[in-house]
Amino acid sequence: MPYDLDQYIADCRAILARDPGVKGREEVRAKLEQLLRNPDFIETYCGETVPRGLKVLYEDPELKFQILAHINDKARVSPPHDHDASWAIYGQATKYTDMIEWEREDNGADPKHAKLKPAKKYRLDPGHAGIYQDGTIHSIDYPDYAKFIRVTGTNLDKINRIRVDLKTGEVHQMTPQQAT
Repeated sequence: MPYDLDQYIADCRAILARDPGVKGREEVRAKLEQLLRNPDFIETYCGETVPRGLKVLYEDPELKFQILAHINDKARVSPPHDHDASWAIYGQATKYTDMIEWEREDNGADPKHAKLKPAKKYRLDPGHAGIYQDGTIHSIDYPDYAKFIRVTGTNLDKINRIRVDLKTGEVHQMTPQQAT
């Protein structure tokens, strides 16, 4: 029997209850890759007939993590941003997503400006998942019709996050509406 969403949720709950830290999150990332190998899961939650947009597949009432499906029509390049005290795992369902992790060259001394340089770049292809730990500044770039599953440590609409304008270095607070 193929690994399905219900099994993934149960595994996430068990793993994160046991170890909510870096090692537990890595297990959750690896399990997401297992889930993404299930063609029935991909068809049900990321198939051609699935409505476009962002859909919450699961939000844990105790541990607070979320599992979301991003079903995109249009290409997008996000500005560098963080998830504050939350982590995020992106698992590619279709097409690809180019990921960049950014490093602050200015040690964060000025809360209104940031000087960033790329620290790590990689591409997520279907079936692969990558993780951004708490506070990691990152950006994503995907083409039309890219679809991915995102698992976050909490509902990002409920926390303050920042985004950085690469041209000016200005740091802006993201409002909850921008988190989805």
